[in-house]
Amino acid sequence: MSTQRQPQQNRAVATARPIPQEAFDWYDEYAHGLMDRRTFMAKLGTLTALGYSMTFLTSALMPNYAEAEQVNFNDESIKASYVKFPSSKGYGEGRGYLVVPRALEGKAPVVLVIHENRGLNPYIEDVARRLATQGYIAFAPDALYPSGGYPGNDDEGRAMQSALDRGKMEEDFIAAADFLKNHELSTGKLGAVGFCYGGYIVNMLAAVLGDKLDAGVPFYGTPAAAELQKNITAPLMLQFAGLDNRVNGSWPDYEKNLKAIGADYTAYVYEGVNHGFHNDSTGRYAEKEAELAWSRTLAFFDKHLK
Repeated sequence: MSTQRQPQQNRAVATARPIPQEAFDWYDEYAHGLMDRRTFMAKLGTLTALGYSMTFLTSALMPNYAEAEQVNFNDESIKASYVKFPSSKGYGEGRGYLVVPRALEGKAPVVLVIHENRGLNPYIEDVARRLATQGYIAFAPDALYPSGGYPGNDDEGRAMQSALDRGKMEEDFIAAADFLKNHELSTGKLGAVGFCYGGYIVNMLAAVLGDKLDAGVPFYGTPAAAELQKNITAPLMLQFAGLDNRVNGSWPDYEKNLKAIGADYTAYVYEGVNHGFHNDSTGRYAEKEAELAWSRTLAFFDKHLK
């Protein structure tokens, strides 16, 4: 059990000049419903006095999914499709993006991929494809399916997800985990990786699934309710961004509870990077730290699932 901090990196966005840290902080508040769009844009506007254009700022902060794709959806090494699953305690039925290695012979370990607070966007689908190229069957549910599915833009997706019943959404993810673990191509070894809201869902699944979950990797996710944490048995690898004060504030108490139950966990804090640093579709992306965190994630899944 350990918490390891990475050396701080002076990171500039791959644009003409670095974006001030306050812009990232405002975006984080906006993206998580703590600031409305009008206020966010007004605050960005104050940076124009420093020589930044609004076009530059918004293009760097807002996601550009076309630029972020690492594994094409037509990649010949994988087979991808959208499949439905039952969720009797949730919204009745869910749907997700299932990616299977094309060369699969027999069965393979499975990994649930859990999106942020805006539905199943192209970045999360790409993460599922990345896992499939490593020999895993990956499944990324869309919490927005009961409302028609991810709408094609994050602003509308956030609004849709915030309008859904939190308890039913969680039950849909629990049902998705059960569906995937028992899939006809599954070895029965189940992992989960999630980002932001999805990181919370990984922590929640670890607390409610018990030994049905074999490995969990929450990226910058808050913990499950304190009364549930005693039920965690799955090994966890927790990934944190050094500049993410909002999420990091929940970690000391969570770590204390994990230690109290003798949990098998490792936590990494990547200094000098923002919440969302793994998401390569926005200016928050930190390539070096993201690749390191992802390589550790794959090694962790290899150890516990294969």
